[in-house]
Amino acid sequence: MHKARVEIKKTLPKVQLVIEVLDARIPYSSENPMLAELRGDKPCLKLLTKSDLADSDLTELWQAYLEQGDDIRAISVTSKQPAQMRRLIEVCGQMLPERKAAGKMITAMIAGIPNVGKSTFINKMAGKTVAKTGNEPAVTKQQQTVRIGEGILALDTPGILWPNVENPLSGYRLAATGAVRDTAMDYADVGYFAAEYVLKHYPTSLIERYALEELPETQADLIDAIGRRRGCLNKRGIVDVDRASRIFLNELRSGMLGPITFETPQMMKEERAEVALAQSAKAEKKKNHKKERRDRFKAKQKSRRNG
Repeated sequence: MHKARVEIKKTLPKVQLVIEVLDARIPYSSENPMLAELRGDKPCLKLLTKSDLADSDLTELWQAYLEQGDDIRAISVTSKQPAQMRRLIEVCGQMLPERKAAGKMITAMIAGIPNVGKSTFINKMAGKTVAKTGNEPAVTKQQQTVRIGEGILALDTPGILWPNVENPLSGYRLAATGAVRDTAMDYADVGYFAAEYVLKHYPTSLIERYALEELPETQADLIDAIGRRRGCLNKRGIVDVDRASRIFLNELRSGMLGPITFETPQMMKEERAEVALAQSAKAEKKKNHKKERRDRFKAKQKSRRNG
């Protein structure tokens, strides 16, 4: 994290525009708080990628919410529409009209978490394969400089995932959408989280995808039903929860359940308030613990002097 911070601070003075690539399914959870802190007042284009996998109504809601900030534009795109992505070159010029009018090169830093679609975005805008892509986190290993259109130079930075995700629910969302390496997660744990959310918000998608006669009552019942539908049974006829969860998450990520968004601006507002309270309580507990240690030390010193 420190290395990434140093690299971004070193690069920012060279750029006029920051393009932050977000996952349209988790616009808040895929937003790196460090970038907002470091970019200062530089114009920022927030790119909601994989919009074909996200709930279109909620994507529009997120766009309006994100554009409340000064010098911020939010646009949803999908790699399935290359022409749409290449038109974003025009948007970059619109955000820096004086520079475009003067015929000056616009240097943009492209940043985002792993597996959010940064390299795919660059390739589509450039109209050719110039950046490595892959359907797993951490494909881009070092900063790349790419000309992505007339008058625009892009600096593609490696995906940056901060080490401490303060909101635990954001951690689950990152894992469910594939931003975290599968080797670093418990499939059953993340599968249950995703199953609970989809049960509540997209029940019809589950019934249609898995040909369910009725909707399961709990996430455990849903994973069990999926496991039986997909033949994830051991010799005793018991569902292999890990295997069933893998299948569910892979189908969820690929869009086989239809467009799904895991968070809304209102949800994030409520969760931020809960996280703030938890952090305050943690800080107070730490403060009290230090005071208790100091008091014990003083008491011990006093006892030694009296003895």
